[in-house]
Amino acid sequence: MNPNKALWEKGDFTRIAASMRESGEELVESLGVKPGLEVLDLGCGDGTTAIPEARRGAHVLGVDIAANLVAAGNAAAAAAGLDNLRFQEGDASDLRDLADDRFDLVVSIFGAMFAPRPFDVAKEMVRVTRSGGRIVMGNWIPGDPTLIAQVLKASAAYSPPPPEGFISPVTWGVEENVQARFGAAGIPAKNIVCERATYVFRNPAPPSEFLQTFKHCYGPTMNAFETAANDGRADELEQELTRLFEQYNLAGEARTEIPATFLKVTVTKP
Repeated sequence: MNPNKALWEKGDFTRIAASMRESGEELVESLGVKPGLEVLDLGCGDGTTAIPEARRGAHVLGVDIAANLVAAGNAAAAAAGLDNLRFQEGDASDLRDLADDRFDLVVSIFGAMFAPRPFDVAKEMVRVTRSGGRIVMGNWIPGDPTLIAQVLKASAAYSPPPPEGFISPVTWGVEENVQARFGAAGIPAKNIVCERATYVFRNPAPPSEFLQTFKHCYGPTMNAFETAANDGRADELEQELTRLFEQYNLAGEARTEIPATFLKVTVTKP
C-alpha cells in the first residue's frame, strides 16, 4: 500500500478533526466562499473545511487519500443534506481525474502538505485552478514553538529514519519553499502571499486525555508510539507529549484549548 495512504487510514482521524471544527468554520468564513463557487478541498479529511464551504452554497469536491475519511465525509454530507458536496479518493500529487482549469478555489488545510513530491503537488493544484482563481493552503511550520509543530518534531524523533528521498511535510511551512514550488508551476512571486495565522484545537477533556486521542487516532503519533514501545521508550514519549499538551493549553485543567501557528498561503493564478 502507498505509505501515505496507510498513514492516514491508520487510527481514526475523525476524532482529531472533531477538535478542529470551530477553527475550520472560522477559516472558511475568511475565504469569502459564495454560492455557485467551484471548490476543491484537497486532503480534506472528513470535511472540516469542505462542509462549511458547502453550507455557504459552493459546489465542493473533497479529495483525500484515505478511504475511511472519504466514507466519513460522504456520510456527513448526506446527514447534513448537502447535495452540493461529495468526497472521493485521490492523491494530491497526481490529480489525473480532475480537468484543467476546473476550480475557482482550491483549499488544502494541513492536507496536501503531507503528500509526497511537493513540486508535483503545487503543479497539480495550479493546473486544476482557473485563471483568476485562488489556492489557499494551511501548512504547519517546522520547529515552531506551538503544539502541532512540536508534536510532529517529537514524533519524528521517536520514529524510524525516513526512506531515502523523503521530503518532510513541514517544509511547506517555509516561505522560500512555497515560492520555489509554486514558482516552478508558473506562478509569479507577486501572486504568492504567505502569512502566519492561528488554528485552535478545542476539546472538552483535559489535555492529558486529549493526548490519548492523538496517541490512538493520529497516524504520525501512532507510528511514533509503536516504535518507542519497541525501543522501551513509550513512557518517555508519553511524558514528553503530556508536557507539551499541558504547556500549550490555555483552558485550565478541565478542558483543552490549544492554539497552533501555521503558514497561510494564498496563491492567485494569473
